[in-house]
Amino acid sequence: MNRVIPPCLLLLFNFLLVNAQQDNSYKITAIGFYNLENLFDTVDDTLINDEEFLPNGKNTWTQDKYEEKIGNMAFAISQIAHEQLPSGVSVLGVSEIENQKVLEDLVAHSLLKDRNYQIVHRNSPDRRGVDVAMIYNPSHFTPTKTTMFPLIFLNEEGEREFTRDVMMVEGDFDGEKMAFLINHWPSRGGGEERTAYKRNKCAQVCRQVIDSLYAQDPNTKAFIMGDLNDDPTSPSIKVWLRAKSRTSETKENGLFNPMEDLYKRGNGSLAYRDNWSLFDQIILTYPLINKNSNGYHFLRANVFNKSFLIQTTGQYKGYPFRTFSGNTYQGGYSDHFPTYVYLAKKV
Repeated sequence: MNRVIPPCLLLLFNFLLVNAQQDNSYKITAIGFYNLENLFDTVDDTLINDEEFLPNGKNTWTQDKYEEKIGNMAFAISQIAHEQLPSGVSVLGVSEIENQKVLEDLVAHSLLKDRNYQIVHRNSPDRRGVDVAMIYNPSHFTPTKTTMFPLIFLNEEGEREFTRDVMMVEGDFDGEKMAFLINHWPSRGGGEERTAYKRNKCAQVCRQVIDSLYAQDPNTKAFIMGDLNDDPTSPSIKVWLRAKSRTSETKENGLFNPMEDLYKRGNGSLAYRDNWSLFDQIILTYPLINKNSNGYHFLRANVFNKSFLIQTTGQYKGYPFRTFSGNTYQGGYSDHFPTYVYLAKKV
């Protein structure tokens, strides 16, 4: 399903980027998201269900495998937006990480160390113990406030089903106030329709947060990013978030989803049974596309699907090159491709 961008569009995108970079009156930056696919350490944490990712667990998760995984993730992250921006992404939302320690190991890797990436992390009550978090370049972004929004779901017995919280990080991005809502919505396990109400609830929470930000400041610049376990055309995005696919349709206090156009053109961030989905999305508030507002504006969106991230042989040829296939170690990267957006502003 991942199709090549038409040459005319690719040339236009590159023309805009190159000219913006060569013109000293413009500055370019990148914001991204990456599901790191079960980035667990090898230490037994008795408070979470991490038994599969222990040396004696069914995945035989050894220190050597962990270090290879860290190296793979570091390389992938180092390459996102690198061809246009040597310093890479300024802010990267991540999901499926066990704890802050794995992120500390990640940003300390030799491939990322020079960027001095910092971390924002909070524990979520997810039953598997995986969290969302943020990696950021302190030269570009300074966090000032982190807020967690719990997601409450009850099963048929009235017991709570625990999942990842929504994490909002607010701060100063190159002199502008910005907010980042980082998500990992409940999966479709048990069936897409049967579990849709959970993702609709997540979208409702995000929309309420965005509306609250707009009420405080109509010019608020914010991003909803994450593995949403829904496509850009799903009801959670179209009905509950009320995200639009065209800038011309996005009004004040609205949301623009550049991922919908990518999805309709055949791009995906993960594959299942030979069907591609674009679950990993980055959605923007109206001021980021309003040319009359000052500061950074949206330039373009991408799925980062370079060849080294793609499985080249076997049953899953053409899929994202993942760490495990079932319980068989593949030594790959992630079962998701990263996504990112470019922003530009006049200096």
